[in-house]
Amino acid sequence: MQLLHSLILGKGEPLLILHGLFGMGDNWKTLANKFAADFEVHLIDQRNHGRSFHTPEFSYELMADDLLRYMNHHGIEKAHLLGHSMGGKTVMLFATIHPERVKKLIVADIAPKKYPIHHDFIIGGLKNIDLDKMHSRKEIDAALSPHITEPAIRQFLMKNIYRIEKDRFALRFNLKSISENIHEVGKALPETARFDGATLFLKGSNSSYITERDTELIRKHFPDTEIEIIENAGHWLHAENPQDFYTKVYRFLKK
Repeated sequence: MQLLHSLILGKGEPLLILHGLFGMGDNWKTLANKFAADFEVHLIDQRNHGRSFHTPEFSYELMADDLLRYMNHHGIEKAHLLGHSMGGKTVMLFATIHPERVKKLIVADIAPKKYPIHHDFIIGGLKNIDLDKMHSRKEIDAALSPHITEPAIRQFLMKNIYRIEKDRFALRFNLKSISENIHEVGKALPETARFDGATLFLKGSNSSYITERDTELIRKHFPDTEIEIIENAGHWLHAENPQDFYTKVYRFLKK
């Protein structure tokens, strides 16, 4: 049985956090330390990411199954779920399939709609570099910069670069599987999917991932929903304004 890798912090009601595409649980460690004062926080690496297993198959149905298997293995009957971007899509689907296993649902900067493929420049940039020929992280960053011009995105991706030997680097995520299945990442929630439990959607004020027009669709799938805006933040709202993010999530969970 393949089990998702995680870091578990704190004690209390379980709060399971799922990262976005190209991310990993470690990206959430600072916020997790704050939540760990009141909750048992599980920072989970989804399949093909972080330290979790790699497979050629990659879909939200599989990732929802992975999450169910994880909860069963750890004896978690019911948990709060928080997912960002791709992780948000995973927890949305999970909640609609297994509502009895979810206390409260938090979705960060993603809607239940279909998104066009828009990560191809990242995949192309990563495929254009040969890690076997790189001798330092600085060299890798320089090789990526013509393809991925935004320093913040490169910095985020560089967290996935690790040494497998003294002079050999590798990626933590499964670039081959992600690139072959990238169409899966933008998929919409199934038409009839519905979760009636308490749900919070958080949107970055500078992000276009959730628009005013998405409100009706969100409420169709999640009728008991609050939609809040995190000011001065884009898609990576938890990293760009962690204080407001923490405050809004904490308030919602403790209500």
